Amino acid sequence: MCTTCNCGQTEPVVAAAAVQPAVIAAPGPGARRLELGEALLSHNDAHAAALRRRFAAAGLPVLNLLSSPGSGKTALLERLGRDWNSPGRLGAIVGDLATDNDACRLRAAGIEAVQITTGQACHLEASMLEPALDHFDLEALELLVIENVGNLVCPAAYDLGESLRLVLLAVTEGEDKPLKYPVMFHSADVVVINKIDLAAAVEFDREHAHRHIARVAPAARIVEVSARTGEGMAALREAIAAGLDDPARRREQHLVAAAPATPAPTPA
Repeated sequence: MCTTCNCGQTEPVVAAAAVQPAVIAAPGPGARRLELGEALLSHNDAHAAALRRRFAAAGLPVLNLLSSPGSGKTALLERLGRDWNSPGRLGAIVGDLATDNDACRLRAAGIEAVQITTGQACHLEASMLEPALDHFDLEALELLVIENVGNLVCPAAYDLGESLRLVLLAVTEGEDKPLKYPVMFHSADVVVINKIDLAAAVEFDREHAHRHIARVAPAARIVEVSARTGEGMAALREAIAAGLDDPARRREQHLVAAAPATPAPTPA
């Protein structure tokens, strides 16, 4: 069981991109004694630090993409893959409880993708990524994206050694999601508002959404996109580049440690 959120965590399975996908079982967390005063996530933090050193040695920027289920993470990556200037230079690690459907979609879009099926675990942990990385030539990649398990709660707490954290909000979810899940949105370097082509149809209030994001994540860049039409994708690539070049990035520490208290809803 996950000691942080009590999800029914089982050993993850990593499937490589192949005609007959190689499947390996990553070591489970196992039993361990927690010494008094030890940070609850210290085990994950140690693995995340090792990953960050590994990525730095390869000169590889890494994005952690988080959102609720159905907000369009995979569609966004498909569009990014189709628009990428260097085919085969974009990699993705995809986390889902079951199936490799999303990884198959990304491979069809020209992205080198490896699927991690987590069983009942509602988030990815740094140790789960280590066997998946062995299926990539990290130095040959220009960018690696971690498509996290769809969940706006638990994944916020887990550092995966990423360079930049993107949180995705679909207009169909409503403008108040940042207020309902402030820890997740506070941890974001970039907040992507997706399905913007549907904003009018669902009466999405852009002004309220931007104001709510600014309350919980004042330093985050906000980009509006449509993965379906391609609107805003150039601006997203610029925001990613700017975030990777920003010396004020705080990926070395958990942003959630300084997360704000849950804000009171803003009157409409």
